[in-house]
Amino acid sequence: MGKYQLGEFEEIVLLTVGVLHGDAYGVSIKFSMEERLKRSVSVGALQSALKRLEQKGYVTSRAGEVTNDRGGRPKRYFELTTEGKRAIEYAREIRNQLYNEIPKMVMDINIKKS
Repeated sequence: MGKYQLGEFEEIVLLTVGVLHGDAYGVSIKFSMEERLKRSVSVGALQSALKRLEQKGYVTSRAGEVTNDRGGRPKRYFELTTEGKRAIEYAREIRNQLYNEIPKMVMDINIKKS
């Protein structure tokens, strides 16, 4: 499958980090994903995915400013790395190849089933 292996959830997290470029931190990523997916996103699942993506070298993180509203804890901002961008592109290429190979009649929603 190549060296870029992403689960569906990881792929969506990675894409969302890219979409939020410069403003990708836990809460903003969670809200953006929930808005797009129309479903709840677990904070634990998100944090685990971000940790895995960072271990794979697909994202980096940095601490933001300390704020009183967070109890003195800084936000952790995430950013795509070059490898993360390559992983996204690889996933898109594979998906596009597969979509393009589906016979048109298979995707025709007007076909009646007998």
